[in-house]
Amino acid sequence: MHPQLLKIGSITLHTYGFMIVVGFLIGLYLVYRQAKVEGLDQERMVDLSFWGLAMGLVGGRTFYILTRFEYFLDHPLEIFAFWEGGLVFYGGFLGGVAGFYFFSKRYKLPTLKAMDLAVPSLAIAHFFGRLGCFFAGCCFGKPCTPELPWSIVFKDPNSLAPPGIPLHPAQLYDAANALIIFAVTFFLRNRKKFTGQLLVVYMFMYSIGRSIVEIYRGDTIRGFVIDPWLSTSQFLSIITFGVGIYLWKYWSKKYPIVRK
Repeated sequence: MHPQLLKIGSITLHTYGFMIVVGFLIGLYLVYRQAKVEGLDQERMVDLSFWGLAMGLVGGRTFYILTRFEYFLDHPLEIFAFWEGGLVFYGGFLGGVAGFYFFSKRYKLPTLKAMDLAVPSLAIAHFFGRLGCFFAGCCFGKPCTPELPWSIVFKDPNSLAPPGIPLHPAQLYDAANALIIFAVTFFLRNRKKFTGQLLVVYMFMYSIGRSIVEIYRGDTIRGFVIDPWLSTSQFLSIITFGVGIYLWKYWSKKYPIVRK
């Protein structure tokens, strides 16, 4: 894979960062278009999406730093080099939700409706983000024994994955999960039964998909709650799924959508 998309002199364009930008721009377009359909201020929704991204990046990077705290103590300047790879999704999700909540209040936008509107965009941005992980070599999979037809061997010396070993393409597994979530939530965006439903569907589908992908992940920086049976991400997925069940029951009764 190619962690560096382009290098001119001392200027390097990292593939991971490029994919993050591509995913965000596509997601932003979808937000802008759907905001008009749902009668929300398009410009405000764009502003809100920017803040959601910013808070998501801060949250995702913070969680990643915590998983490698000793390393970043010795290399403090690398804390800000997130474009090279190094974001934890659950941290990004919590940061993004917090950003949406706070700034939707500030912009006087309906919080749950705005979150629902942004869910398909989050899924497609996550899809491109995982492609970025694939190119960077982070979030790599376990060795394939025996080797599978779709296993991946990383050869680029700048890759974060161990070189020369057939690995499960765990990044692509997670990308496929994100793409499926995008398709489902995009289909449901004008068919939902209550406000907040798309957010809960995302929580359900991602937590299940992520728990499965974790079986094939080879990097261990996330740690384990019960080694080697329950990774930290799987534990967070269980919590996310449980919270989703509660929110589904609560929001479906409190915020039903009545169509004439």
